[in-house]
Amino acid sequence: MDSGDTAWLMTSAALVLAMTAPGLALFYGGMVRTKSVLNMMMMSYGALGLVSVLWVLYGYSIAFGDDVKGGLFGSPGQFFGLKGLIGTGRGEGDDALGMAHQLVGTIPAPVFVGFQAVFAVITVALISGAIADRARFGPWLLFSGIWATIVYFPVAHWVFAFDGVTAGADSAGGWIANRLKAIDFAGGTAVHINAGAAGLALALVLGKRIGFRRDPMRPHNLTLVMIGAGLLWFGWFGFNAGSAVAANGTAGVAWINTFVATGAAMMGWLLVERIRDGHATSLGAASGVVAGLVGITPSCSSVNPVGAIVLGFVTAVICAYAVGLKYKLGFDDSLDVVGVHLVGGLVGTLLVGFLATADAPAGVDGLFYGGGVDQLWRQAVGAGAVLVYSFVLAYVIGLLIQKTIGFRIDEELEVSGIDSAEHAETGYDLATLGGTGFRPGTTPVPSGHLSKEVSA
Repeated sequence: MDSGDTAWLMTSAALVLAMTAPGLALFYGGMVRTKSVLNMMMMSYGALGLVSVLWVLYGYSIAFGDDVKGGLFGSPGQFFGLKGLIGTGRGEGDDALGMAHQLVGTIPAPVFVGFQAVFAVITVALISGAIADRARFGPWLLFSGIWATIVYFPVAHWVFAFDGVTAGADSAGGWIANRLKAIDFAGGTAVHINAGAAGLALALVLGKRIGFRRDPMRPHNLTLVMIGAGLLWFGWFGFNAGSAVAANGTAGVAWINTFVATGAAMMGWLLVERIRDGHATSLGAASGVVAGLVGITPSCSSVNPVGAIVLGFVTAVICAYAVGLKYKLGFDDSLDVVGVHLVGGLVGTLLVGFLATADAPAGVDGLFYGGGVDQLWRQAVGAGAVLVYSFVLAYVIGLLIQKTIGFRIDEELEVSGIDSAEHAETGYDLATLGGTGFRPGTTPVPSGHLSKEVSA
């Protein structure tokens, strides 16, 4: 066990956790209208609570257990409840107190479990942006649990489970990582293409928001959006550099590539806005930041810093135009999960096949460095497989929920506000400005239910 590697991975896990709550919750929450802000944030928090439990019970085992189906998923019962990972056994290492721990490389297994858990959480939470303003909270949690179980956990096995690393020296892992050998350092396929395809499927199942393309649906609080984007950028260093699973040079390369790709992406998005619309906006800056982070995620170990700048800029320019596809094609992707995460994940994954250089830690040359199309076709197959798998299953799960218990909120409640309907709360208690906010002859309800009053 290496204490430096362990400390870095625990820090990285905390950074990635902050990406979901509060980072993504603030980013998405600020982008919706006032009447939906709490529901939007609750969808991120709900995913955090639910997926963390499922991950410990059986998710980690499906993702990183010994392969049982030709590279498709790990044994669900092998590490159920993390059995066999807490205490002595395979690959032991002693800490300062002389206690033996299971190891994944140089990291205690529980630390690795926690790091991978927060990846599962944010992947599910990302989907929610595609269905903002119109999804009931209970069915959203049901979808999250089912989708995580049959889509994310197996796909994580495909992409992140390397032979002989996480489940013992003789273990077999996922097909994308070991047979296809596509490069996805931190989750361009497993996280962003996966979530983006599911978001597109749910947007089609739930249909368009009432007033889509007719009523203004501008972000209600761009300050929250900017704070959320900043937290995502900050936490993403744990996401990408932490995926080295060590405090080493690979982590350093991933860190600097993440830094410059994101800066270039923000500049690229703002340039598109300035040329196309005449103004560089704060929402554009925040969107460019996220697009760049998405694009560099799969490639941060395989490109050099100049390649990272090119990749970030190109990804943002393409995403800046892709967000308008929902108006041309007629689907309502509320917060541009498809335009940023699906498209950005595809661009970043495919550009590995062009911009990868053997000078980077991954040690692979892409087309522009004399490597031909060998890596490019591998990247395309991996991206396409995840896209199709996630889209089809998300569509089926969403449709079954919609046809049985109902996924979309009733029209009247959608118009009046999903926060009040689903959570009996409002994000901003404007009635209290300048006074108590309560009418004479009434008694206030206890804290947490300030949107209601009870007759005295």
